[in-house]
Amino acid sequence: MADNADIASEVIEIHLEKVLATWPERVEIRGVVLLECEDCGDEIPAARRQAAPWATTCIGCQSIRERRGKHAAR
Repeated sequence: MADNADIASEVIEIHLEKVLATWPERVEIRGVVLLECEDCGDEIPAARRQAAPWATTCIGCQSIRERRGKHAAR
């Protein structure tokens, strides 16, 4: 039986594979990263892209996701 750490590792691995699979679609030919939030479609601010280049959502949408995740876990 898998413990919580095993389950968490699986979830992280699945998410990472998804992000890496779509990564080339997010890079412009000139090497400039043009990321848009996958939830709202707005541009992810440069500071967030620099701090978390793997991010697929803006800070606002990520906050909503985290709140929903905490609410669903209860």
